[in-house]
Amino acid sequence: MQIILLERVENLGNLGDEVSVKNGFARNFLLPTGKALIANNKNRARFEAEREVLEQRNSEARENAAASGTELEGAAFSIIRQSGTTGQLYGSVTARDIVEVAAENGHKIKREQVRLDTPIKTLGIHDVGIRLHAEVRVTITLNVARSEEEAERQAAGENVIDTVQAEKTEAAEEQAIAMAAAAAEIDTAPEGDDE
Repeated sequence: MQIILLERVENLGNLGDEVSVKNGFARNFLLPTGKALIANNKNRARFEAEREVLEQRNSEARENAAASGTELEGAAFSIIRQSGTTGQLYGSVTARDIVEVAAENGHKIKREQVRLDTPIKTLGIHDVGIRLHAEVRVTITLNVARSEEEAERQAAGENVIDTVQAEKTEAAEEQAIAMAAAAAEIDTAPEGDDE
């Protein structure tokens, strides 16, 4: 289906471009959301008549997104989740969770603006892209930890999972040495008289 874009659409084209897309994409997304018109003579004339207004509206939306993007760019948020000892989360962190934590910190974003290819399933520091406008993208930092203290340690650069694993390995080695020493003591103890 040939359509005329009424705004920039990622991986498709810019305002005013006439492109060919699959029928379902046009009918289910582009046309209902007002991002495009079916390319016919009537709509081409309508677009040319409204082109200046559309460009002005797009420019204002881009400027507003850029203004809010300067506040959001590089922001760091902490999310507390339960996880196993290897750092694998029992659940996951999704776009909805990111929207909620941003709202708690005074930033208003929508779930569809969060660019998260797959849910976050591990502890650590994760960079997440936010698309505020087709032409405005920012990156936030998400610190997923088991506690506030752990989040602070991760923010300082410590890999908490490696630290926990190292502590467990050290404790296991100490226990093995203690058990070996106890076994050696039993072997060297004098045997009782059998007379």
